[in-house]
This record gives sequence, C-alpha cells and structure tokens, in this order.
Amino acid sequence: MAHPQLPALESLAQSVAEPLGFRIHHLLLHSHRSPQALIVALQRQEGQQVTDVNLDDCATFSAAFAEALDLGELLAGAYVLEITSPGVGDVLQDDRDFRSFRGFPVSVLQHDANGDQLRREGSLLRRDDDAVEINLRGRVVRIPRSAVLEVRLTSPEG
Repeated sequence: MAHPQLPALESLAQSVAEPLGFRIHHLLLHSHRSPQALIVALQRQEGQQVTDVNLDDCATFSAAFAEALDLGELLAGAYVLEITSPGVGDVLQDDRDFRSFRGFPVSVLQHDANGDQLRREGSLLRRDDDAVEINLRGRVVRIPRSAVLEVRLTSPEG
C-alpha cells in the first residue's frame, strides 16, 4: 500500500525540479526505516531531451528540495533524503525507457501459466500494447504485458 503522503511528496518534488531544469524519474518513501528514507531519482530535462544528472545536479536539487520539505511539513519526524540518478540496474517503466534500452540485457520477472513467478534474461527487443519481446539466446520470446511484473536492466553477465 502506498504511503498517503506520496502524491503530495511527488508533486512537491516536481514543483522544485521543473524550474531547476530537472524531472523526477521516480520517488520512493521507505517509511518502515528508522529514520525513514525518501529516495528521489532525478534526470535533467532540456526540452524533449532527458539526460542523466551529475553530483552537482543532485546537490543543487537536494538543497532546494530539503528546504521545501521542511517548509511543507509533509514528513513527520526524522528522515534521510537521498537524491540519485536512475542509472543502469533500474526498472524500466515508461515507453521512453523501453525505446532507449532496446538491445540492452534485461531481466523480466513474470507470472507463468500456473501463477508462479519466473525470471527470464535476454536482450530487450521491444514493448508494445500487448507484450514485451526479448531475445533469449537467438529465440524471440513474447511475454504478455499482463504477466510482466518487472523489466530490469542487467549487466551483460546477468
């Protein structure tokens, strides 16, 4: 179940990011930790082009967002704020991710016909409205999107 403050935190993060030339890739709140941890994956947005951020970008956003968080009083108690770049190893989420990482090695977690979880690793071919396609040792495998739980970038060695 999502934390009730998550939509407000995402909205605040985006409102701080946009004027600085950033976009929020994703935001996670680990409220079960002590102190709780707010993790924001950030990207640089220049028109339609989205690129990775560097350490200076993370520091710039962190300072502005921490101030906005304190003023907004959205998080009760102590928290750790972590600003990061999405980077390799992350879950592919939007159409842009699937286009950008075509041909890259991925790990697909899915439900099989029995409802059990199955992990397949191969090269990403594409994702359409119906399926995710990967190249599994020279064989094209179509996995219905309804069965896909996660598609994650991996290293070539797995």
